[in-house]
Amino acid sequence: MSRQSKGSNAERELVKMMWGTNLAAIRAAGSGVNQGFYSPDVLASNGSRVIAVECKSTKHEYQYFDREQVRQLQEFAKIFNAEAWLAVKFSTEWKFFRPEDLKISGKSLVIKQNSENAKIFSDVTKS
Repeated sequence: MSRQSKGSNAERELVKMMWGTNLAAIRAAGSGVNQGFYSPDVLASNGSRVIAVECKSTKHEYQYFDREQVRQLQEFAKIFNAEAWLAVKFSTEWKFFRPEDLKISGKSLVIKQNSENAKIFSDVTKS
C-alpha cells in the first residue's frame, strides 16, 4: 500500500468515526496546498463547534510535521473559526494533538505517541 493511500484510508476512517459521534465530517479532496490555498484533511462540525484536522498515519512511535503545513492549519482554523487538531494513527491507535503540543526537531515539528499532551478520540469529540 502506498503512503498516499495509507493516509487517505486513515482520513476516511477518521471521518467515519466522527460521523459515529455528534459530528458531521468531510474529507477534503486534494487537501494540503492546492493552487495556493490550504485546506485541512478533515473538517467536522456539530453546528456550534468546528474542528479542522491534519491527519497522519505511521507505524513508528513518533510523527514529523512540516512547520509550514502546521502554520497553514492554524491560519485556516483562525479564519474558519475552528479548532486546529493534528491526528496521528500510530499503527492502530489514534492520538490527537494541538499544534502547540509539537516540539521543534530540526526543520520539522515532531510529536511522540506517548506524549503527555496526547488526547484520545473521545477527548476531542465530546462537546
